[in-house]
Amino acid sequence: MSDENKNSVPEQAAEANAPAVAAEDGAKPQEGKGEEGKPSFPSRLPVLPSREIILFPDMVTPLLINTPRDAALIDEVLMSHRFLVVAPARGDGDHEIEASHLFEHGCAAAVLKMLRFPDGTIRILVQGIKRVKLLRLVQEKPFFAAEIAVAEDVMKSGVKIDALYRSLRSQFEKMLNMLPQAPDEVKVAAVNIVHPGRFADLVAANINLSMEERYTILAEADVQSRMEKLAVFLARELQIVELGSKIQEDVKEKIGKGQREFFLREQLNAIRRELGEDDGRLELEELQKAVAESGMPDEARKEAERELKRLERMQPGSAEYTVSRTYLDWLVALPWSKCTADRLDLIKAKRILDADHYDLAKVKERIVEFLAVRKIHPQGRSAIMCFVGPPGVGKTSLGRSIAQAMGRNFVRISLGGVRDEAEIRGHRRTYIGALPGRIIQGIRRAGSRNPVFMLDEIDKLSSDYRGDPAAALLEVLDPEQNQAFLDHYLDVPFDLSQVIFITTANLLDPVPPALRDRMEVIDIPGYAEEEKIQIARRHLIPKIFAEHGIAKNRIRLSDAAVSRVITEYTREAGLRNLERELGAMVRKVAVKIASGKRGVFRLGRKEIKAYLGPPRYFGENARQPQPPGVAIGLSWTPVGGDILFVESTRMPGKKGLLLTGRLGEVIKESAQAALSWLRSQGDFLGIKPEVFEESDIHIHFPEGATPKDGPSAGLALVASLLSLLRQTSVSPRLAMTGEITLRGRVLPVGGIKEKVLAARRSGIKDVILPADNMNDLSELPAEVRKELRFHPVRAISDILHIAFPALWPRSPARCAGRAARKTR
Repeated sequence: MSDENKNSVPEQAAEANAPAVAAEDGAKPQEGKGEEGKPSFPSRLPVLPSREIILFPDMVTPLLINTPRDAALIDEVLMSHRFLVVAPARGDGDHEIEASHLFEHGCAAAVLKMLRFPDGTIRILVQGIKRVKLLRLVQEKPFFAAEIAVAEDVMKSGVKIDALYRSLRSQFEKMLNMLPQAPDEVKVAAVNIVHPGRFADLVAANINLSMEERYTILAEADVQSRMEKLAVFLARELQIVELGSKIQEDVKEKIGKGQREFFLREQLNAIRRELGEDDGRLELEELQKAVAESGMPDEARKEAERELKRLERMQPGSAEYTVSRTYLDWLVALPWSKCTADRLDLIKAKRILDADHYDLAKVKERIVEFLAVRKIHPQGRSAIMCFVGPPGVGKTSLGRSIAQAMGRNFVRISLGGVRDEAEIRGHRRTYIGALPGRIIQGIRRAGSRNPVFMLDEIDKLSSDYRGDPAAALLEVLDPEQNQAFLDHYLDVPFDLSQVIFITTANLLDPVPPALRDRMEVIDIPGYAEEEKIQIARRHLIPKIFAEHGIAKNRIRLSDAAVSRVITEYTREAGLRNLERELGAMVRKVAVKIASGKRGVFRLGRKEIKAYLGPPRYFGENARQPQPPGVAIGLSWTPVGGDILFVESTRMPGKKGLLLTGRLGEVIKESAQAALSWLRSQGDFLGIKPEVFEESDIHIHFPEGATPKDGPSAGLALVASLLSLLRQTSVSPRLAMTGEITLRGRVLPVGGIKEKVLAARRSGIKDVILPADNMNDLSELPAEVRKELRFHPVRAISDILHIAFPALWPRSPARCAGRAARKTR
């Protein structure tokens, strides 16, 4: 059975049109009268379960019968004494009511009317008679039946019960007066019922209580306790009604004020039209509509509405009008509430990254990790990633790939040469021609408040008397602060917390420490020759063919030709010069095609010189035997690694040391340390002391126009000086890197991948590395690791048998250890 709303009985049952109210005389069934004029009924009655309504004595209410069990019960009741028990039941309407669901107390009732409808449902009108207690169930099928005991009201006379009654009556009448939709029948019944127990039942049946609260009232036979519980419930409901009434009054007042403003505004518009002053009204109405639809936060909307009111009072021809209009245009054009849905398919993201970029396994892995975290925790703060690497390795295109993988808009601004803080934060509106900063301009171009925002060349920022742009970026790139970024032009906060910021740099040193601390640095090293060939084959050559309008089958470019272009015509860690040289070759072929030549143009290693001229770089220069005093070091540069020749010579003098080649302080100190170590180990190395006393030593680094600094040339300096003093050439095709100490230790250095790739390009076969740097070799391609031999060293003496095998056929350290063991 499901219970119908008290106010929804069909028109055929006119008696059911009102909510539960006290029954009038003459509405009782034709049965024998019991005590106090109440109908008498058997001690065993059918039980009608109810999940949604609780019936109280003397109340009349409609019920809907729509289950076979309840229909059988009604048929049985109407054929006999017309009495039943309406008992509350636990649970919801999804499961059939069982005996365990019935509450202990209910209300005996009489069926006053019954109507059957074509859809099979039955509607009845029942009147509550007495509280009863279900002693035990005597029947469950075809319907419930139970033995019952009448629970008579227990009422003691006294001042307290009179006070409770009067308080309940005044509160209930107050609530009915505040509810204009309250039925008149309830108001009449509330006036005429004087019995405290019956009045309490009337109140409980007509205020908004839960099933559990109504049941506590029904189960309470003591009238005073019943009224005390009901007083608490009624006070709460009265407070809710008063609050709701206040809310309604406030809403009505606001609506009335809005209507008045609307009529006054329309009258003002009519007056302006009559006076011919309607110019610009359509424009203002469009702005008002745009402000309302922009979705901007309250603070920004209040500022926009204030500016709109100022604009209404201005003449369209005034200069201030243009300033205010431009400001409003910027406010409504910003994507305050527009967001793109993130596409966080990790498999598709990997596919996009692999299609756009070759290799870069660690970088791709970090990007996929970033996307995975966004997928698990979409509301989390985004990490600020900084791609650091030489030019042309694909830092900017990685940002585009991330945006494509996530389905977000992409916007890029270049920070190279920016030296004005207003470029980031914007100019104040007091300046002529003021505009927002580049951050807000980029957000507007993106068209959403959660784009992938790339800040390119962050290491190229500079500062002057106009401020420090790097300091302005501290707020932009801080997830704790950028949720309320304040642009000087807008002068209202804009939320940047959903933006994914990506920065790029060639070097980290120029970036201020505070700004660097806000970013997660991801190194993107240079490419090996094999990697460049694959990238050229997969990306560069198809792109160049498409840009020059040449079909793929017209030019056959072999891998050997690409390899020669890489080694003899370019010297870089990235790919830009390689793309230029390949483009130059294709343009020369395009000239021949445009001249009418047919067929397929096959470009092999031999044909490269005809298209690009003589080679510009010679990778074999490091393979030639070098005279004593020359050693090859390895250096890191912003555009990748390179080999570094160290030349030493000796002349008569007085222990002087001359250093040339545009050297920095660190590399000069490394030279002093190398010479001091050699002098301290002269006996062991076979160098006579008078060599140092009677000589000046000059150390020179070729390519003197290029600045050089850093500690990693320490080993090469030792090898060069030792080669000079012992007049023995360093082993050919050997290069080395590592920092040295006066105790003879070799310390690790950075840029190992770039240095090793430079050694390979120059024909080096053996590389001496600090032992602590051997783990860095895992970043190298497998082909490079197989092609070169690496010698890890922990002490300077470990390089002697590698660099000077003619002087030290075996490691001096091993020989010394063996001699010590023999002595023992």
